Order: sequence, then C-alpha cells, then structure tokens
Amino acid sequence: MSTPPATAAVPSKGILGWIERVGNRLPDPVFLFLYLIGGLVGISLLAAGFDWSALHPTAVGEDGAPLLIAAESLLSAANIQRLWVEMPTTFTHFHPLGYVLVVMLGAGVAERTGLFGTAMRAAVRNAPTFLLTPVVALVAMMGNLAADAAYVVLIPLAAVIYHAAGRHPIAGIAASFAGVSGGFSANLLPGQLDALLFGITQEAVETILPTWQANIAGNWYFIASMVFVAIPVIWYVTDKIIEPRLGGFVLEGDRADEPDSNDEITADEKKGLRWAGLASLAVIALWTFFTLGPGTPLIDEAATPEARLSPFYRSLVAAFFILFLAAGWAYGKAVGVVKDHRDIVKMMAGSMEDLAYYLVLAFAAAHFVAMFNWSNLGLIVAVHGANGLEQMALPTPILLMLIVLFTGLINLFVGSASAKWALLAPVLVPMLMLVGISPEMTTAAYRVGDGATNIITPLMVYFPLILIFCQRWQKEFGLGSLAALMLPYSFGLMIVGLALVGLWVAFDIPLGPGATVEYVLPAATGTP
Repeated sequence: MSTPPATAAVPSKGILGWIERVGNRLPDPVFLFLYLIGGLVGISLLAAGFDWSALHPTAVGEDGAPLLIAAESLLSAANIQRLWVEMPTTFTHFHPLGYVLVVMLGAGVAERTGLFGTAMRAAVRNAPTFLLTPVVALVAMMGNLAADAAYVVLIPLAAVIYHAAGRHPIAGIAASFAGVSGGFSANLLPGQLDALLFGITQEAVETILPTWQANIAGNWYFIASMVFVAIPVIWYVTDKIIEPRLGGFVLEGDRADEPDSNDEITADEKKGLRWAGLASLAVIALWTFFTLGPGTPLIDEAATPEARLSPFYRSLVAAFFILFLAAGWAYGKAVGVVKDHRDIVKMMAGSMEDLAYYLVLAFAAAHFVAMFNWSNLGLIVAVHGANGLEQMALPTPILLMLIVLFTGLINLFVGSASAKWALLAPVLVPMLMLVGISPEMTTAAYRVGDGATNIITPLMVYFPLILIFCQRWQKEFGLGSLAALMLPYSFGLMIVGLALVGLWVAFDIPLGPGATVEYVLPAATGTP
C-alpha cells in the first residue's frame, strides 16, 4: 500500500467553526433545563398577567361549553406549594425514567457478560470484503440496542476489521459511526430508545388527552424501514466518496490496545451465543403464550378491536428487560463470567451506576416538563399553533419535513436525544394532534432529524471519543477532519429520511402495530 500524506488538523472554520464556538458556550444539559425553568417562570408571569388563554380541544365545562384554559403563573401560591410538596412524585412519575431503568437492568447484564460485544464481533468479522460496509452499517444500527456498547466496542473494532481486509481503517470508523449515530433510531427491533422517547411523548399527550397510552412499538415499522434506506447511503458514501479521498494507509503507532477482530470466536463464546439464542427464543415463546394462550393475559378481550392488543404493547418494556436479562445470563454462564446469581446482581447494579448522569438529567427534565404543564403554556401554544397551521394549510408531508429539518438544526446545539425531545414534545406533539397527526408520526419525524446531524456536531458526547479512535490510526487527524469526513453521510441520511417521511404520509403506512399516521381526537368530554 502507498503511504498517505500526513493529514493535518483542519481548523474549525465557517459554519462548523461557528457551531463549535456557539455550542461550546452552552451549559451542560442539566443546567440548560434549570435555566429554561427560570425563563419559563418569567414567561408564565407575563402570560398570566396578559390573560393568555385558549379553549380546550377535548374538554367541556359544566355549562357544556368548551373549557377555557388560562395561563397560570408558576409563582402562584398553589404552584409553589406543588413544586415543593410534589417534588419526589414529579421525579419518580416522569414516564421515561421507569421505562429506561427497567430496560437497562436487563441490557446491563447483556453488556457486562460480553454478549453484545461478541455478537457484534461475530456478525462482522467474516463478512466478504465487498459487503463489509453494509454489514458494518447494519450491525452498527442494530448495536443501538446495546446503548453505549456500540460506540465503545463496534466503532474501534470496525477500524481493525477494515485494516485486516486491506481497506482504510478510518473508513471503517466512518461507516460504523454513521450507522451507530447517524442511524441512531434505525433498527429492526424496538429497544431502549423507543421506551425513552415514547415515555416523553406520553407526557406531552397527557396535556390534552390523559387517557392516551404510549406503545413503544409505535414506530417499529418506520425505524425498520430506516435501516433499509440508510444502508445504501452509508455503503455508497463510504465506498465511493470517503475511502477514495482517504487514499492509502500505513500503520502508525502502537496497535496493542485495539480489539483484535482476527481472533476466532472461541468455543465458549460460540456456546454462549447458542445459549443466549435459546434463552431469547424461550422469552419470545413465553410472550407468545401470554398473548395467545389460555386466558390471553396480554389481550384485553373487552376492549374495542383496535385497543385489544394494548396490554401486549405496554408489556414490551418488561419483555425487553426479560429478554436481555435471560440472554445475558445464559451467555455469561456459558463463558464462565457468571458464577452465581450474585454476579447478576452486581451487573444490574453496575448498569444503574452507568445511569447516574441520566438520573440527574431526568430530575431536571421532569421538573421542566411538569412546570410547563402546570403553567398551561404548552396546551395554549398547541391550540393557537394548530389554528395557525390550519390557516397555513400546509400539506402534512411538508409540515413533517419542516419538523425534521428543525430537529436536525436543534441537534447541532443540544446533543441529547431525550433532552431535545423533552424540550420539543410538549409543544409539537399536542399541536400536531390538533391538526390530525398522530403522536407516533410526530415522534418518527423527530427521530429522523435527530439522527442525521448527530455525526457532524462536536457537541455529541461521543464525538471526542470518535476523534481519539481516528487519531490512533492517523495521529494528525483533527476535529475539522472528522466533521468533514461525516458531512456526506449527514446530508445523505437527511435526504433519504425526508423522503421516507414524505412517502410514509403520502401512502398512509402504519408506523407500527396499532399506530397510524393520522389521529382523530375523541369527542369532547367533561373537565379533565
């Protein structure tokens, strides 16, 4: 192979430099929420002082007329009392918190036993050279079920695999980073992210419809389709644009700390994968029995036909917990990592330790969402915004595409998917429900915009780590080099994501089991 020219660190100039400078001045997301709460208090004072109000879209008062919702000051005696008295309840009743904690109890075991790492290594190591990029992209997107493990295991591993195949290792990093982060929501199965985002969606819907229940499989068909439109983009950009520009490669530095993809999967690891597969099949069989067996505990026979599977959908959080726990335990037992039940308990405790920062963020986000609801500002903005949208008469595909682009722009400054959705959902979800767009469709549009620009913002928490991975192979690789490397992926993923949203709405395709593009609010009822 020819020796590539030294790659100097590219200074951050232009729009990327501006984004970096502005983004670096933003506070930590926890304090961002606290500052937003302060701003929210001031806005609520003004809104209450100017008697800002709206007619509730689904509730009526005692006189049978639509219920008038007025803005409330967050400094009123009642709201101050609610803040201090209900603080524990506000935190613990934050919907995403329970979903994430439950799923991560199982996923933590699967990660710590090595199941996720071995499964990803087994999936990519024997791929033919010409199929290497699509296989890496697919495994990277599926790896999001393992949360952070995909970043810290698969991305450096992809570099080693590409180098072993005679290809540029940084091309492997780019392809896997595009799959893990650019295809953040794309997956063949719902997982932790679905539980997290739909928990926030439910919080937002409850401002106008308290009886609505989140279904974490509500984007299943959509995110599975995202996999199949993202793979060709990552394949083409990697093989036809990125790798030719990178040129040849010569090994630099000490590679001792890199994962070795050339090692055979050991007999114990193969045994562990078999055991994990059998455990997964057992869990699937158990849930099938609960759904179709005697008594059908996961089907509500008394409900309307479209609502009968609601218990099944709501049980999927528990299903993923049991699935990850059983598969991880079986794998750990086979490879000798798990000696007894105490090891499992330690791993579950360790997964909770990893969520320490999320718990702090959830505390701040929970209070922002709750106080936003107490002020009634979300509902009022949603009603007036819906009226404005109706007057603009924008076609639904265009409206949702604008939301995708807006989300992608916000993502350049606020990297956390849950933090952004906690900010946007209280307004976007009710507003679009009022113009006939389902919460599931709004969530899907958000996910497209959130993923496409993940890979070009230095504010994404793993961006510095990816830079370090690149510098292990090419010492002079800089921040600007990485941003420029990922820009073609970002543009490509955004374009196909916008097209997917437009086609989905145009053909009115279900987003998941029981989840439609359109939504009709129930008839107005008594005071909520």
